Amino acid sequence: MKKVFAYLSIAVVLTLGLSNAVFAQDQKAAETETTSVSETTETQVEQPAAEAEEVAAPAEEKSFHQALKTKYIEGGVGWMTPILICLILGLALVIERILYLNLATTNADKLLKRVEDCIVKGDVEGAKNVCRDTRGPVASIFYQGLDRLDNGLEDVEKALTSYGGVQMARLESNMVWISLFIAIAPSFGFLGTVIGMVQAFDDIEKAGDISPTVVAGGMKVALLTTVFGLITALALQICYNYLLSKIEGLVATMEDASISFMDILVKNRQK
Repeated sequence: MKKVFAYLSIAVVLTLGLSNAVFAQDQKAAETETTSVSETTETQVEQPAAEAEEVAAPAEEKSFHQALKTKYIEGGVGWMTPILICLILGLALVIERILYLNLATTNADKLLKRVEDCIVKGDVEGAKNVCRDTRGPVASIFYQGLDRLDNGLEDVEKALTSYGGVQMARLESNMVWISLFIAIAPSFGFLGTVIGMVQAFDDIEKAGDISPTVVAGGMKVALLTTVFGLITALALQICYNYLLSKIEGLVATMEDASISFMDILVKNRQK
């Protein structure tokens, strides 16, 4: 009886083993067919994809720096360089003016309060020290007025007026050069435009044909120089207007502070 069960067990194991082997072989065959089909499909898909990549490769976008450099060269180094110099020098002067005007900005009300406290106490030297230790045109004007206080209020008023003009000239220093670069940059661009058009007509005359290929070189120089010149002028013009508004604000502060300063001196002299 035990032998019968043993034979039956061996028969069951062999049957299961054969069935698993057949199933595995069938599964491997199916996987092989699927793999071959997928590889064929991928190969067919990859070929158009590779062709599409090869077509799209030249159309890859350049970085902004590379595109700008390319356009700079295409526009003609001889005509683009003066425009670039105008931009660099103009921006350098703009930065210098911004720093100077920011350093020239002071709290006029606070300065007037400190000067008034010293004058009320009769400490003119202390008021001078306050103005000497404070940066900006307002403090410089106050110092010039206090320095002439012994000569009378008329001399003080004259000192405020004359030295106020000096400080205004200092605030407006280098502004004329910025306006010059604003005017020169598009002029260089227009000059490049004219030269480019002349070059285009020369090429047409040499080739005896008005094809786009012949005209493209001169037209590119004409258009690119104009574009870069106008961009430079626009950027500098925006900065120039900002500086003018800053200067106008400082001048208005100087005038108001000078009037208040004279009022303080008159009030304390009457006492």
